Amino acid sequence: MEKIIFFGLVIPILAFVLYLGGTAIMKGFEAKKENKSKEDIENQDVEQNLSENNDKLTDELNKLNQLLKDGVLTEEEFQKAKKKILDN
Repeated sequence: MEKIIFFGLVIPILAFVLYLGGTAIMKGFEAKKENKSKEDIENQDVEQNLSENNDKLTDELNKLNQLLKDGVLTEEEFQKAKKKILDN
């Protein structure tokens, strides 16, 4: 009779502890997944901004190069303008 009472109490308690542990582990996995998603979005934004900045730089350097070829700028003016663009 004592064994039945003992197992009648231990098994539900053990099941409850396992349930709490499993729930905590699943919440941790979900939080980790959510943080990873946020990081991925932030990385995509950074990459997109870098790509846009590179495109702008390329366009400005191409315009300067065209002005140099057209004779509007001297080589010295071209180098100064290029340095100014690249330093910013």
